[in-house]
Amino acid sequence: MRTISILGATGSIGASTLDLIRREPGKWRVVALTANGNAVELARLAREFSAEVAVIADEVRLPELRELLAGTGIEAAGGAGALVAAAARPVDITMAAIVGCAGLAPTMAAIEQGGTIGLANKEALVSAGEVMTAAVGRHGATLLPVDSEHNAIFQCLAGNDLANVRSITLTASGGPFRDWTAEQLVHATPEQAVRHPNWSMGAKISVDSATMMNKGLELIEAHHLFPVSLDALRIIIHPQSIVHSMVEYRDGSTLAQLGPSDMRVPIASALAWPRRMDTPCAPLDLAAIGELTFRAPDETRFPATRLARQAAEAGGAMPAVLNAANEVAVEAFLAGQIGFTSIAAMVEDVLSCYTPRAPASLADVIAVDAETRIKARSLLELA
Repeated sequence: MRTISILGATGSIGASTLDLIRREPGKWRVVALTANGNAVELARLAREFSAEVAVIADEVRLPELRELLAGTGIEAAGGAGALVAAAARPVDITMAAIVGCAGLAPTMAAIEQGGTIGLANKEALVSAGEVMTAAVGRHGATLLPVDSEHNAIFQCLAGNDLANVRSITLTASGGPFRDWTAEQLVHATPEQAVRHPNWSMGAKISVDSATMMNKGLELIEAHHLFPVSLDALRIIIHPQSIVHSMVEYRDGSTLAQLGPSDMRVPIASALAWPRRMDTPCAPLDLAAIGELTFRAPDETRFPATRLARQAAEAGGAMPAVLNAANEVAVEAFLAGQIGFTSIAAMVEDVLSCYTPRAPASLADVIAVDAETRIKARSLLELA
């Protein structure tokens, strides 16, 4: 029996992870489950899986969580410190799926206990890539990518030397607006942006898919996970979301990982690694799919990937600035404060006016994140 903690248990990645565990109940013991503010769902899951501890990030909801878990013997805790303490508990694998920079400290705590981390938190490597990867080396931890694209690359690289890699290609669906004109994009609404054509995701990541910023963040993440040159990292639009990524080798061979648009596939890859496990996903029917198409991204209509590459090239704190500015801009768009095309424009404005020193620690990264948010919000007030 293997032990697991799930940071972000009530989100889409957490739900998919628990669905797989539910199908193999005799093989897993759940140690910690965490959530941001949904005490009712967290308590229900903690009861179902007999977790040792349930942690709610919003301390205001802690009394409710304690009441819901009364008499179960399950420990209830709340707040940022409790999240870190839960992540630090030794387990065989930690699924790090807390959205945003709120997941940085818990992910670092999981790394420092030296176990295996299924990494579904983009911000860990986007904002704190050098700090996190250095910690992985110091503590002998193992990072297993859970994003479908990075997990696909991981599978395509299995048993091969990075020195033999010519290029790595991340595929992108293009989001709900991939065929919209620049004039149409100006009038795109939050309701339209969150309706992803292929994937079922939360509002923030759905908007990132619509702007293509998610692919820019994934490019930065890939640069840390698979240390090839930035010039060797490419992005291509693939509307069907069947090919999740490709690796081209110097002999001209290209390996691609294909699978359904279901996050349980990459999650299962991480949970079972280095073996395989069953999932309920239907086999691919390529004849029914009919065709797989590809086209180059348009950085005029969707400049986010250009901004991300520039931030990666600048290095230091700039990827953290990019990420924080984007989070503020997306929040503003979802709240109706700015238009869709203003998201990337606002990020570019912040990048052009703020160049902090390179972070040497997680505390430095968190400070850059906080300062960037202040600057981004000040630009909102001036708009």
